[in-house]
Amino acid sequence: MSSLILLVVRHAEKPDESEPGPGLTIDGAEDNRSLVVRGWQRAGAWAALFGSGLGGDDYPQPALVYAADPDQPVDVTGSGDGSSKRPYETVRPLCDRIHLEPITKWAVGQESDLVSEISKLTGVVLVCWEHKHIVSAILQQILKGQILPNLPLRWNRERFDVVLRLDRITDGAPWSFRQLFPRLLAGDSDVPLGK
Repeated sequence: MSSLILLVVRHAEKPDESEPGPGLTIDGAEDNRSLVVRGWQRAGAWAALFGSGLGGDDYPQPALVYAADPDQPVDVTGSGDGSSKRPYETVRPLCDRIHLEPITKWAVGQESDLVSEISKLTGVVLVCWEHKHIVSAILQQILKGQILPNLPLRWNRERFDVVLRLDRITDGAPWSFRQLFPRLLAGDSDVPLGK
């Protein structure tokens, strides 16, 4: 069987004006490139959803997990803020739970290489990435011009609670697409990412 289920999530909550407190490493040290407390809560919630079998058919356990390289310098905002550990930190609890090492060989800006690799895979693959590059640099390349209803044109910067799911029955077959809203944390929404 050559089917592929691709699950795409944004990294969890980060330090900014809408999230109180500093970024923290898993050991509790302050680090502006890490998740805030709510982000760590979300990382744990993703681990429970994707790693326990309780998510049902909508949220299958991934066989491979990709996250943007936490050590690669990135400047997605033009602010010179350097690398981000957030995608890696977001999937680390899930990977620990299901005994996988996250694949971090691609960085933000190397989405073409990421897409080339995951397009050849089968099974269930989860990708955690920086939100500005999910739709424009990952999904558009995966879809190769295929038009899908309800595909967002961008990822709303305030949303950390959405799963984008693409299914392909066989290599070369058209993709199907759904936005999923597990509503894992208080305040999470079931409103789709818009156009």
